[in-house]
Amino acid sequence: MRKILLHPDPRLKKMCEPVTAVDDEMRVLMQDMLETMYDAPGIGLAAPQIGVLQRILVMDVVKDEDGEPHPLMMANPEIIWESEQVSRYEEGCLSIPEEFADVERPEQVRVRYLDQNGETQELDCDGLLATCVQHEIDHLDGKLFIDYLGPVKRSMITGRMKKRKKERATA
Repeated sequence: MRKILLHPDPRLKKMCEPVTAVDDEMRVLMQDMLETMYDAPGIGLAAPQIGVLQRILVMDVVKDEDGEPHPLMMANPEIIWESEQVSRYEEGCLSIPEEFADVERPEQVRVRYLDQNGETQELDCDGLLATCVQHEIDHLDGKLFIDYLGPVKRSMITGRMKKRKKERATA
């Protein structure tokens, strides 16, 4: 289990380095990230959220009622196509707990990435999966969902997060 960084931590605003190889160390990191995400609980987690500035993310947006996980682990994910149609989802973030806002993104995307075996994969995403993968890739580029909001709303959320971080530090 890894500790999830909270906004405003400067590491969350950094551009991440590409993964050079998906090796055993990387697979352990991906597994740690999945366990951390499930424990939080969340549906996606990017490496910078645990202080690792590499282009890695994990997701599971289709967890069945019976608890059967369907994890996706991606190294060096990149969006290679996006639809002109957009959709709005209320997004949240494990690094910005208890804060939610509607964000507009392309409704569908195609992502190319390296899987946990180092194999190149392409995945067509729509609905919540498309929203989640775009949200997590944004993390790899140092962008948070609140960056899509107006300055007043973004500032209010950042102010509340600073207060929460201070309260947690003194608790």
